[in-house]
Order: sequence, then C-alpha cells, then structure tokens
Amino acid sequence: TYVHDDPNWKGTAGSLLHAHKEGVINDDDLLLIYYGDILTNINLRDLLNRHREANAVSTIALAEGFVVRVGVAVLEEDGRIRGFQEKPKLKEPVSIGILTLEGNLLKEIEAFKRGRTQLDIMGDVVPYLIRAGKRVYSYVTDAFWYDVGSIEAYEKLDVELVDKLFSHLYE
Repeated sequence: TYVHDDPNWKGTAGSLLHAHKEGVINDDDLLLIYYGDILTNINLRDLLNRHREANAVSTIALAEGFVVRVGVAVLEEDGRIRGFQEKPKLKEPVSIGILTLEGNLLKEIEAFKRGRTQLDIMGDVVPYLIRAGKRVYSYVTDAFWYDVGSIEAYEKLDVELVDKLFSHLYE
C-alpha cells in the first residue's frame, strides 16, 4: 500500500504518523522499519524474535566495531592536541538503520509531535521512548551492513563482496 506524501507530516516518523492517520498502519501492527539506503544480510527473523522475547516496544539493530572514517584528535583540557587516533573503532555499538516499533505507540508519538513540523524516528522518537521509560531494546548483530547514503559511499562499495553475500537471492 502506498500513502501519498503530505507536507504537514515531515521526517521519517512524520511519514509513519501520516500512514497511521490514513489507516494503512493499525495499532496492533508490528512495524519493521528498514532505512532504504542500508544494504545488509541481517537475519530479520532473529531481530523480530528478539523484539518479542524482550516484550519491547521497539528493538533497534546495532553493530559493533564501527570504524570512524576520519582521524580523531585526543585533546588536553586547554585544547592542546595530545595525539591522534587514525580511523578508530568505536567501543559503542551503532545503529544500522533497522528497527521494530509497535503500532500502538503511534497515537502517543502523534501527541509527542505537538506543533513540530518534522519528526525523526532515531533523532526524536527513540530518545522520547527511552526518556519515557519504554522498553527499547537492542539486537546486536555481526551481519554485513553498509550505509549507501551517498554517491561517494556507493562508489566505494565492494561489488564482489556484495555479489558473494547476496548470491542466494539471484541464483
């Protein structure tokens, strides 16, 4: 089902709220949100199982070992550079742009939207759910994932690796 965009519902969460208002998403639906610029071989069934087992309102797919694409400066309090870490791996897991969300939250999220013109899932809704004490859980995966969010990222994509990882889809 397709829902035409409405300029009054901007942002990733705004689109969900608009679809809910139009009756395309129901309160009893479990939403699987998959950002369109993410390429991955994640096991979605495992993500959904984790969501159900945790009795969560939202479960966010995370990956460990993300490498920052630039060097990071280590600073003293006065601003003096103590050193550099060239393209370090983050200790914290990062979101890979895939998550679940219970449809019954959309009315509450709409109330949270209030007069805002734009509402983002990861930037606004997830932090709101966490602050509200809702059951937001993680699904940490070691699956391949790649953010193809720019022409530069697309051009750097290892096509042979992608062919190998996804050959089961077209053989």
